[in-house]
Amino acid sequence: MANATRNPLAGTVYETETLRGVRCVRLSVLTDETTSPERQREADDIAAAALNIDFGEGDQLREAVDLDVSASKFGPFEREQLGGWLARPDDFDALVWWRFDRAIRSMAHMHELAKWAREHRKMLVFAEGIGGGRLVFDFRNPMDPMSELMMLMLAFAAQVESQSTKDRVTGAMAAMRRMPLRWRGGRPPYGYMTAPMPAEHGGVGWTLVPDPDAVKVIERIIRELLEGKSITAISVGLNADGVLTPRDHWAVKQGRPTGGKTGGKVGIVKAQFAWKPSVINSMLRNPALLGWKMYQGKPVRDADGNPIMSTETPIMERSEFDQVAAIMDARTPAHRDRKDTNALLLRIIHCSGCGGRMYLNEQFTRPGQHPTYKCNAAPRGEKCQKPTNVRASWVDEYVTTEFLRLIGSVQTTRTVLVPGYDPEPELLATQAEYAEHLAEKGEQRSRAALAEWTKRRDALDNRMVELESREKIEPQRVITPTGRTFADEWTDKDTAGRRAMLEETGARLTVRPGVRGGWRKLDVRRVTFTMSGELDPAAEALAGVATALDSDVRGDSPTPGASVRLVEPAKTAEPVRELVTA
Repeated sequence: MANATRNPLAGTVYETETLRGVRCVRLSVLTDETTSPERQREADDIAAAALNIDFGEGDQLREAVDLDVSASKFGPFEREQLGGWLARPDDFDALVWWRFDRAIRSMAHMHELAKWAREHRKMLVFAEGIGGGRLVFDFRNPMDPMSELMMLMLAFAAQVESQSTKDRVTGAMAAMRRMPLRWRGGRPPYGYMTAPMPAEHGGVGWTLVPDPDAVKVIERIIRELLEGKSITAISVGLNADGVLTPRDHWAVKQGRPTGGKTGGKVGIVKAQFAWKPSVINSMLRNPALLGWKMYQGKPVRDADGNPIMSTETPIMERSEFDQVAAIMDARTPAHRDRKDTNALLLRIIHCSGCGGRMYLNEQFTRPGQHPTYKCNAAPRGEKCQKPTNVRASWVDEYVTTEFLRLIGSVQTTRTVLVPGYDPEPELLATQAEYAEHLAEKGEQRSRAALAEWTKRRDALDNRMVELESREKIEPQRVITPTGRTFADEWTDKDTAGRRAMLEETGARLTVRPGVRGGWRKLDVRRVTFTMSGELDPAAEALAGVATALDSDVRGDSPTPGASVRLVEPAKTAEPVRELVTA
């Protein structure tokens, strides 16, 4: 602490030694070179040397560095490092900033800072004030109100300047949103990266182009989705392979470390963020994949209601985007029952007593117990007349054996869907946007606002007219042999992949209650295994000999005592196993 003598009349403290200062650095945008941390540090050091202020060095360095922090949104006490120093006023004597706007941008924040400085007798220094001169506000004299008054006056000017700047930036951003292919800056949608605007489009500013690394991840997600994997299983696989999430991917692109603080009231700091079904779902449903400009969750449209493009090369076509959305819509309800990805017979095995699904139970109270599939009627709030359970390893092995015996040698085919086009999904979305816009009628108080409202209404109407005029083009299925059998595919797949194969072939295992003494092995009289649904064409050929499968004459007859049959394919929607192609 500096030595001091006190004037008993005025209450002024006169320092005779070097003051302990804190060098304050703040940056709103990390890529802003005009206000870089190095430039701010240099200005702070020059001012500190002139005022006999020392920042310390090495481990004793006193510095508050808050990067990527807006002074308009976060006051001095809300910033991580500066707020920490303000909470320890006994550790320093002065705070030094480069300029006024590095500290505050509102009168309310400046009033709080000035009040704090007066209460704790601190000096506030701005290396470059109005006109370029240094500003020093010395609150160590509690009898002198001029420092606080001057600060409030300057804060008013700073707030007016901040609002003017905000208005100019907002206007510029609004104008750029309506410029085809022009990217306004900031973080692009996942799957894209910024690139200079091509000369044929003016060569001014930036546009978006596909990001090869992110596109590979999107293609992997869609491929696995079409192969039958659940979004949960896809998330698990991405995390296991160390694939960066969109947030971490952007951090690496900016040269920053991955991870950070999670959302919510109690933020948790993580070294790296994890893929979650919600992340994949929102990503694949974002129309930005179509190359559309989005603002506040809605497409930015031109005067005719057409979405304005932010890129010449969108990642997905409309037909592909709608196909992926349809798959997620169809699959989500069926997968909400359990987050169990380890059970081979999830959604395959059923209780004969109530017809409901059975679920894998791995919670044991006694040693030597084995995982079992149990009737789930009670948790559903239902009553089963004959609830049953069966050892999981028995029925897993039984279904595997019978499935491969029935169609293991059958050649598989690959069904490739050449996407068609259906204007209905976009039409419905535009209708919803139109209805929401109409609900705002009457809220406009100025003629200019009413004119803008009318312009958007007409644009949406024009877009709906144009969509209604489009014809629906049905997709085409191209079926080609793979040269592999169901047994080959089964061997190469994990549990989730094998379960998907069972689901695609309409496999179902019904289990009846056991009898006394049936604890050493599976009593095959308890089980009935069937396959239905839209099988691949090669597998469907077996339907013609389905009745022969129940005969003991065949050399590959079912397990004695078991009930196995291949039933007539059900007239249900086809399972989606197609790859999206152009």
